[in-house]
Amino acid sequence: MELITTSEQLAAACARFAAHPFVTVDTEFLRETTYYPLLCVAQIASTDEAVVIDTLAPGLDLKPFFELMANERVLKVFHAARQDIEIVWHMAGLIPHPVFDTQVAAMVLGYGDSISYDQLVQRITGDQLDKSNRFTDWSRRPLSDAQISYAASDVTHLRDVYLSLTDGLKERGRIDWVGEEMKILTSPDTYRAEPDKAWQRLKTRVRKPKDLAVLIEVAAWREREAQNRDVPRGRILKDDALGDIATQAPATLERLATLRSLPKGFERSRWGQDVVDAVNRGLERDHKSLPQLERPRQNSNGSAIVELLKVLLRMTSEQNGVAAKVIATVDDLEAIAADDRADVPAMHGWRREMFGDKALDLKHGKLGLAIDRGRVVAAERTQPE
Repeated sequence: MELITTSEQLAAACARFAAHPFVTVDTEFLRETTYYPLLCVAQIASTDEAVVIDTLAPGLDLKPFFELMANERVLKVFHAARQDIEIVWHMAGLIPHPVFDTQVAAMVLGYGDSISYDQLVQRITGDQLDKSNRFTDWSRRPLSDAQISYAASDVTHLRDVYLSLTDGLKERGRIDWVGEEMKILTSPDTYRAEPDKAWQRLKTRVRKPKDLAVLIEVAAWREREAQNRDVPRGRILKDDALGDIATQAPATLERLATLRSLPKGFERSRWGQDVVDAVNRGLERDHKSLPQLERPRQNSNGSAIVELLKVLLRMTSEQNGVAAKVIATVDDLEAIAADDRADVPAMHGWRREMFGDKALDLKHGKLGLAIDRGRVVAAERTQPE
């Protein structure tokens, strides 16, 4: 294992890695006090070696690392890759490709929904990972021997996990299933933090066009402010405050001061007038230019149809050894309950063959659910003539 602190070391190591069909990759970063993640350490392993890159080393040029991430001849293996890929996207403006996410592969093989890395390592290799350095401050220097060893261990174990999962996918004919998920993971649209779309990530639900217009403008303002200052969104305004502003639409500083969800005196801060201006921009928007608000579905989470679909999903997951989360989400189930032609992942490709068609049959009474020897089973129902 080598600790890399110079550009020359990194260029030489990446040249060696480029000769391999795959490498395993992990990163250690901080983002508690920033909008953009601060990359502190990157670790890479091939079947021959492992290196730990001190990305904060003075004068270190990360260009060889980014070139390796973009090398189409080398598969990059991650576990729960989204945040690692986001870092490369932000720092270099590129998406690592091709990639393989062992968390996704594990779900496809029935290891459960979003299994953690240490659990997956333990189940596949039997090794118990030392987690004592997981939450250390990776920005402090010098790095300790324990930190370096921990970082290297992550990518060396990942080699064994990847090889085992790949064998399992080949045996069950599911390699292509993982490939479908990787298309989403490697799409730039997954990582673009566009202020005008910031409202979409909020759990706040609005029902009126006016509320939506205000929410879009205030969320966009907060996103730009967080990006420009490189601070977490919540340091500007909490999500619940955005929802309150959207529904109350305070068009003056006096009205803004009455909102209990805002910190006391917020209206007198440098951001008070900015929020009021954003509210007024929202109030002035043409409602015809707004995204279409979803109508509340008659078949909600608590509806009988959705509850039956959940049972069918659980049964399908257990029978096929695939995590339920990979087959369908609750949103998928609600959409199917409301519309036979719902354009959701569960109604396309292998998911439709495994689950979607059965979901429609259950919805229309062509399929029944019963309990046989303590297990839920499905059976075709005879339709009356």
